[in-house]
Amino acid sequence: MPNVLEGTLLAGNVRVAIVVSRFNDLVTERLLTGAVDTFRRHGLADDRITIVRVPGSFEIPLPAKRLAESGKFAAVVCLGAVIQGETSHHEYINHPMASAIMQASLSSGIPVTFGVLTCHSMEQALDRAGGKAGNKGIEASLAAIEMINLLSQMKSLEL
Repeated sequence: MPNVLEGTLLAGNVRVAIVVSRFNDLVTERLLTGAVDTFRRHGLADDRITIVRVPGSFEIPLPAKRLAESGKFAAVVCLGAVIQGETSHHEYINHPMASAIMQASLSSGIPVTFGVLTCHSMEQALDRAGGKAGNKGIEASLAAIEMINLLSQMKSLEL
């Protein structure tokens, strides 16, 4: 039987940070509520969760990178909502932001998860923030918990 590494969904006693955009707060507050509730349900106490609010989604990567590199957090969850609108403004935000969030994870070695919605309309965003399409804040927190545990297993095997 092969040796399979897979993270569990028990948060334990780690510290996590959540970086959340204030722009489109009708959506982002729902993502944040889902993320915090998920950490609580999986065993993380409120005093182990740090929330950092930024003006918009474009501003998420810098504090996410600093938090990840601080050595104080086992994971950073990024939450925001970029809604397309009538111009191509969203294109100038989405690609660099997603790339920078991924780079923060790779350079720090800490899971930095992506819970930023990139939607065509407010209706789509609300559907993904607790509506009929689930809540991406929950999904980003679950991914963070699983990755924390997976990396812990890999470390114990000296990988």
